[in-house]
Parts: sequence; structure tokens; C-alpha cells
Amino acid sequence: MPQQIPLKDHEKDARLVRNRVVVGAVAIMLLICVLIARLYFLQVIQYDYHSTLSENNRVHVQPIPPTRGLIFDRNGVIVADNRPSFSLVMTRERAGSPGSWAQVLDVIVEVLQLTPDDRALFEKRMRQGRRPFEPVPILFELTEEQIARIAVNQFRLPGVEVAAQLVRHYPQGAHFAHSVGYVGRINEKELKTLDPVNYSGTHHIGKTGIERFYEDDLHGQVGYEEVETNARGRVLRVLKRTDPKPGKDIVLSLDIKLQEAAEQALGGRRGAIVALDPRTGEVLAMVSQPSFDPNLFVTGIGFKAYAELRDSIDRPLFNRVLRGLYPPGSTIKPAVAIAGLDSGVVNASSRVFDPGYYQLPNYDHKYRNWNRTGDGWVDLDLAIMRSNDTYFYDLAHKMGIDRLSSYMNRFGLGQKVALDMFEESSGLMPTREWKRATRRQAWFPGETLILGIGQGYMQTTPLQMAQATALIASKGKWYRPHLAKTIEGQPPVDENPIADIVLRDPSDWNKVTHGMEQVMHNARGTARAAATGAQYRIAGKSGTAQVVAIKQGEKYDRNKVQERHRDHALFVGFAPAEAPRIVISVMIENGEAGGRVAAPVMRQVMDAWLLDENGLLKPEPGPATVAQETAP
Repeated sequence: MPQQIPLKDHEKDARLVRNRVVVGAVAIMLLICVLIARLYFLQVIQYDYHSTLSENNRVHVQPIPPTRGLIFDRNGVIVADNRPSFSLVMTRERAGSPGSWAQVLDVIVEVLQLTPDDRALFEKRMRQGRRPFEPVPILFELTEEQIARIAVNQFRLPGVEVAAQLVRHYPQGAHFAHSVGYVGRINEKELKTLDPVNYSGTHHIGKTGIERFYEDDLHGQVGYEEVETNARGRVLRVLKRTDPKPGKDIVLSLDIKLQEAAEQALGGRRGAIVALDPRTGEVLAMVSQPSFDPNLFVTGIGFKAYAELRDSIDRPLFNRVLRGLYPPGSTIKPAVAIAGLDSGVVNASSRVFDPGYYQLPNYDHKYRNWNRTGDGWVDLDLAIMRSNDTYFYDLAHKMGIDRLSSYMNRFGLGQKVALDMFEESSGLMPTREWKRATRRQAWFPGETLILGIGQGYMQTTPLQMAQATALIASKGKWYRPHLAKTIEGQPPVDENPIADIVLRDPSDWNKVTHGMEQVMHNARGTARAAATGAQYRIAGKSGTAQVVAIKQGEKYDRNKVQERHRDHALFVGFAPAEAPRIVISVMIENGEAGGRVAAPVMRQVMDAWLLDENGLLKPEPGPATVAQETAP
């Protein structure tokens, strides 16, 4: 039986199609509504946000680093300036896809034929923190050949360009390395403490010396400009510009001619010289030998060159004036004499018999005088002139450690004395409390004795000894030593002045000064040879400080002691004695004899400052001249 063929229901099919059309239309309308809503949200509600993003892609704020302030010596000779230099800079965001900047570094190394060490240094610099779109210098002081190679291969180096910038330069080289210091690249530790806005675009910062202490003044204020760029980051036009504020210029109290004279006087020996004006506290010369060329550090010193400086046995990087700690030896005796007079322990006519040694009551130990035969009866004047140890053993014993330490603190020992030298060491002026805290021992009377002649635990810097001597020259008037004479025409301000030393009898200053004059101008003085033919009166004091101890009863024999274990030679002095214009402290490492070795050095420096071209004493500046020199 044949099967029935079902007939097609056209009406049902039509309904199905209509339903599908309706559903499709509704879905399309819903999607259109969602799209319209999304467009409304993006274009209207979030208009400000997206317009800002768009503007940031088109407009960039580029920092304009300020020009670093210049540094001059007191005569206007420039000691730190800025010179144009070409550097290779790279902007990570413009180097292609994320991570591709490392491949660009490989191309740079290939094009410039550099070493793997250079490649590692470039990557380290690129990974340092910086603002987006801020160019990072990776190679400094490009040669003409390197610039040409970069230009030829520019298509292979996206985000890389040659930029001209001002780089710090020290035309005087090693002369002021330890006083002016140097600038160097900002490291990661410094980045965390610096103002990210003011230092944007700046890649160098003061590392040592004046460059570091006055960093805020020398750096200036950053400027900026808004620039319009295309999709590849190329600048199309400048929309707005705010000029940077250059750093302040600084005039130092240092004198280049006196500095050179002091270096010549040292004659290549290891040591330090510091010269002060006792009337103002200005540092006239500051020499630490050996020295180094600060220009090596500006754009990054090589590993080998730095290792040679760091590992040198002569320690050229070490600032002996500010950080060198040495026993002051007999140079401390004038200050001890002032302490004895003012405390009433002795007077100018008090005498001590010197058989060549000193003994404490009920002790067998003999504290030797440098003159083993003794000087007989010794008063204050003779004790200073002959540098008699026995007299000062007795004086220190009578004063006691407490009074002695207190007076030496007033002379600046055991504390930082400078106004603008952050690297300065405070030295050490020991006390009972210090020894108990550090050595867990009581203070012994014999330790007080050797402090009276500048030995034992006492440690001072050449700057501190210069300041202690300047206080004698100025009769107790405290002027803190400083290197900056003016900053943008204004003198530096001492916000923490130290109290002057006021004696009960002001004539005590003259009594000690007279003894110091006898050191130089008396036939029995310990440095009489250094004053021969002088056109002015000098007040001075020699000193010889032990490096290694000598056993009881033994005599110093230079032939049995290694050269670097020999005594240090020291000398302090000022001139003219009646109206001091200059104070000098000399320390020569392992020089052995202060009066014979260090005193002639001091004389050479004094002559360079006080005498004219004809070898005659320069006239004392009048009040108008002095006011002109110290005026803002």
C-alpha cells in the first residue's frame, strides 16, 4: 500500500521565519544599543580620561636640566666649569617592542666595536630608575668617528640619538681635587633620596668636597618644555617652555698660587698642608699629597684606573687634611700651656727641673724628654722654645685629664671645626668616660702625662691643628674654617657658631706667643734654621709624632725602622707674629723631624703669601681693603 506524502505547511514556515526575523532584529537592536552605550561611555563620560591619554601620546614634557654653577678661586681663576660634550642617549620607550632595547644595545656594541664590559655597563645604566620617555645617557664623550658610525647605522638604532650636553670639567686638575671634589653619575642609592622632579634630566651630582657640600646651590632648578611628537616619537614642535634656573656660582677662599707653592714645598712627599687666615677663618690653601685628577670621575672612571687609585699604598684618594688622624705631638704644647696658665696650675715664671726624664711619685717608670741630657731648670718660655717634654709632663699631671680634656675641646680638638667640609673627621680627645666605654678600663695617670705632649690616644687632623693655632693667633676668637668665600656674591653664614675662648688674664696669649717666637728666632729654638733671613717674625711650634712605640730605655734609630714606620714630622705657625695674617699647619708622613723637615715647608708657604716679587713684606691691608675683600 503506497505511503502518504506529507504536504508542506507554508503558513508554519512563514511564522518560523517571522519569529526568527523578529529575534534577529531584537538582537541587532540590543547590540546596537550596547555599542551606542559603550560609545557614549567612552566618548562622553570618560572623555577627559581618554583625551588626556591621547594628549600624552602626542604631547610630552621634557625636562631641561639647569647649568651647574661655576667655581672660582679667590682671584677669579676658574677651578670648575662646564664644557660641551657629545653623549649617546637611549629612550627605552622608543626602542621598539618591550624588551627590544636590549637588542639595540647589542647593535650599539657591534657598531662601535666595544667590549662585553661596556655592554654590561650600558644595561646597568638603562635599568636604573628614571621617568618614562626620559633619555638615558649610556656613553659619554663620543669621538667624531663614533658619531659618524651612529649616524650611518641610525636606521638600526631606534630610540638612540647623539645628544650634546654640558659636562663638568676641572681645568686645574689635581690641584683642588681634595677641596673642590668632583661630580659623578647619580647612583641608585642617591636616586632614592633626590627630588625626582628637580633632578629629572640631571645625571650627575656632587660626590665629594665643595661639589657635594653645596650641591643644592650649584645644581639650580630644572626647567621643562612641552613638545608635540609623532607616532615614532620624533619632536614636531615645542608647545610651551619654562627655562631652568642655573646654579649659583661660588668663589672660594683658596688661592691657586699659594696652593701651587704649598705643593711645591712638599716636594712630592706624602703629607698635608692647610693655611688659614686667622682674621676670617678662610682657608687659603689646602693640600693633600699625593692627589688625583678629578676629571677621571666625572663621566665614569674605568675599572683598572680606579683600582690603581684605590689600591695604591700612597692612598691618593684619601684626604689627609680632613680625614687623616695623627698624634699632634709637640704642636699641641702651646694650647696645653694656655690651659695651664688659665687654670692657675702654673704661671709664666713657674719652673720645673729637667734631668732628662719625668717620674710620677711612687712609680719607677721614666717618661723621657727628647733631650736625654735634660735642660735643667725650665720655665714656660723655655719649655715652649725647647719643646721640653718634662715640663709638659708635669703640667699635664697637675691639671689632670678632666681639665686638660675640657680645655682642649675649647680649642676644637675632638670635634668638627669646619663650616663647609662634610668629610671632616672629629678626631679624638680622650676622657675617662671615653676609655671606660671603649676599653672598659680606668684612666691611668701616665696616660695623662703623654697627652700633655700630644701622644697617646689623642688623634687630630691637620685642619684641627691649624684651627687650634689660629685661636692662639686671634687670641681666642673663633672663626670656623671655610672654603667658600662667597656664594652668588653672599658670604656663607655660620648657623652654629662656637663660643670664643675668653681667658681670665688675656695677657696669657702673649706669653705663649712669645715662647712660640723663640722657637723660630732664638739660637736654642727647635726650628731656628727655618726662620733664617725672614723679613717678618714667625711664631711656631715643631712636633714629631711616633708611628710605632719604642720600648722603655731604647733610643730611636731610623736605620732600624721601616720607612713607613718612622715618625711623622709636624709644624704649626703663624706670621707676622705681632699681627697674624696667615696660619699654617704642616704634616709630613714619616718625615721624622718637625723642626728640620716640616718647618722649612711652612716657611716656603709663608713667603709665598707674605712677600712680594722683590722678596719684601707686603704691606698690611687697610680697613677699606679688608672690608672690600669680605663684603658680599
